[in-house]
Amino acid sequence: MDAFINYQKKYPNSTIDNALDSLKQEKKFINRFLYSRAKAIVSIAHKNKSQEQFINQMLSYSSVALFVLLPLFTIFLNVLYLRRKHTYVDHLIFVFHTQTVFFMFLSIVFLISFFTDITHTWIILLLFLMYLFLAMKKFYNQGYFKTGLKFLFLNAVYFLMGTIGVVIVGLISFVLY
Repeated sequence: MDAFINYQKKYPNSTIDNALDSLKQEKKFINRFLYSRAKAIVSIAHKNKSQEQFINQMLSYSSVALFVLLPLFTIFLNVLYLRRKHTYVDHLIFVFHTQTVFFMFLSIVFLISFFTDITHTWIILLLFLMYLFLAMKKFYNQGYFKTGLKFLFLNAVYFLMGTIGVVIVGLISFVLY
């Protein structure tokens, strides 16, 4: 891959076939794909417009990832509250509700930062976490201690799933860029 990137830096207008011939590589699918990704890396690294396009593509794929990850996250809720009389759909509605509140808080932060120089994202995040804790306590009718433990566990799972989701979305965006 380094050879492809270095060649692309030296000869940015070279075609894939010419580059593979010069680098003495076979003209097979994997080499063509790797060279096209090297071309994308060089483009993203050196052009601001390419960076913007790549970030926009990642953001467009993130909505699809969220659509996939929220039902998976609901499975964890379903398992964690297995003895409760809630169905999977009840848990799913709860997850969609809390995500809607999160995006409303995020929109407020965006609007405030758009019109002023004040950005206190951590306050909004703290408010959302308090809201989430109280929503879990009220919806699942458990005590503060049990709700607190489940709250911490679910946030750890959500963070892990989110991290994996960001990595997967980044890889897919890069492959399709």
